Amino acid sequence: MKTYRHLFFDLDHTLWDFEKNANETLRTLYDRHNFARFSTFTVEEFINVYSDVNHALWRLYQSNKISQKQLREVRFVRTLTKLGVAEADIPPTISAEFTDILPQKSAVFPFTHEVLDYLKLSYRLHLITNGFNDIQGIKLASSNLTHYFEEVITSEHSGHLKPDPRMFQHALERTGATAAESLMIGDNLECDVLGAYNAGIDQVYFNPDKRRHFNQITHEISCLSELKHIL
Repeated sequence: MKTYRHLFFDLDHTLWDFEKNANETLRTLYDRHNFARFSTFTVEEFINVYSDVNHALWRLYQSNKISQKQLREVRFVRTLTKLGVAEADIPPTISAEFTDILPQKSAVFPFTHEVLDYLKLSYRLHLITNGFNDIQGIKLASSNLTHYFEEVITSEHSGHLKPDPRMFQHALERTGATAAESLMIGDNLECDVLGAYNAGIDQVYFNPDKRRHFNQITHEISCLSELKHIL
């Protein structure tokens, strides 16, 4: 079996349960701003439309087609107008409120802490994320993950976004690792798996929903506990 020394994790959707934490935050905002008064959409519809809008905007952001500022400014306006809310009735602070509340949530995927405790004994652990600088540290602290990782490499620090191989190269240089001794663990086939592959780094595809695909991957898991069988 190949010997690895450096493990690079994605954060959102891999360790930190973005969907669960975002849904809790959106429920708080729905109640705080009494969106039920519009009688045109439920909290579940609010969550579903936001999720679709946010995913579409993130794809644009990761393709360098929009900026972080544009993503944050547009997502709630687009969500709520799709749900029939007049733009004048959209709370002007809702995006800032979401950004403030969300990273304070603590939900992580099953076995996250147990697996990281196990891996920390034998490997050097790092994060490599397209998430924004201003909230990654809060997420890590809120979910008790900070102490596991030596380096947190963000797209803003590196100047590149996954799947750009230059972001992975920056991560290798910053951590003193080589591609041959490194392994990338993430949930996104394009950003994490293909990005690492193109940088010459082995990959673990975290696929909890067991989505069908035809990609060539070094390893694939549906539960983080399976990492103990690989490492």
